[in-house]
Amino acid sequence: MRTIEVSDIAREVRRLVQAVNFDTPDTTMSRLAQILEREPSPAGREAMRQIVENRRLASARQVPMCQDTGMIVLFLELGQNVHLTGGDLREALVAGVRDGCAEGFLRKSVVEEPLFQRRNTGDNAPPVVHVELVPGDQLRLVVAAKGFGAENMSWAKVLPPAAGIDGVKREVVRCVEEAGPNACPPVVVGVGLGGTLEMATILAKKALMRTMGSRHPDARYAALELELLDLVNATGIGPQGWGGQNTAMDVRIEYYPTHIAAIPLAVNLDCHLHRHAETLL
Repeated sequence: MRTIEVSDIAREVRRLVQAVNFDTPDTTMSRLAQILEREPSPAGREAMRQIVENRRLASARQVPMCQDTGMIVLFLELGQNVHLTGGDLREALVAGVRDGCAEGFLRKSVVEEPLFQRRNTGDNAPPVVHVELVPGDQLRLVVAAKGFGAENMSWAKVLPPAAGIDGVKREVVRCVEEAGPNACPPVVVGVGLGGTLEMATILAKKALMRTMGSRHPDARYAALELELLDLVNATGIGPQGWGGQNTAMDVRIEYYPTHIAAIPLAVNLDCHLHRHAETLL
């Protein structure tokens, strides 16, 4: 049994909330630079030039790369042999988000309830939290800042089994086409397949947490990821919707066993900011 203080978790959340808004991982920056170099459309290339320059300035000056600093989403893989001490885990996660957003001067974008008064919480808390129990004595923490230009363009649907692979392809491409410039392309497309409706949506969001360019370990799904990437880029939407051959940076799929009567499908789009980072405690 290994002991982890919840205050240490709060500290890491506080640090990563700022890091994902200020800094771009090398793998993502390399992909953005590659798109800039290869984009044939003059308008699309200019959009990419501004995107890359913005990312460099944000990192150099340690300021947010976008005015929408996102709603914080946390994925925790908690080892079964970990004993948490020193307080309540959820309270620690909320404190980490609150303190990180305050210290980083990050925009407060969360409202207390979604329908009536929509009063701002004033601290960008609470985050959305997903906890999964796994073997071992470590805690893997993934922190994501999800902007809502792309989140607004995401959706979930249950397809009949007869829709098959072609039906899934059509729906994924349709989602990106309907999003157009609103999702701030070049996007990352997270696709969740299987389980139930809510499982598919979580899988789609988890797919976004993978490293840029990583492929699914199942060769069939890896091939489908690459095919979908080509299909999405063939839409011609291009960087920031200005036209071009680079509408998506990546497409990633995660799946789960499902019922014989359906193909649950969710598409979660991420804007070109693609803000997430992880740590191991």
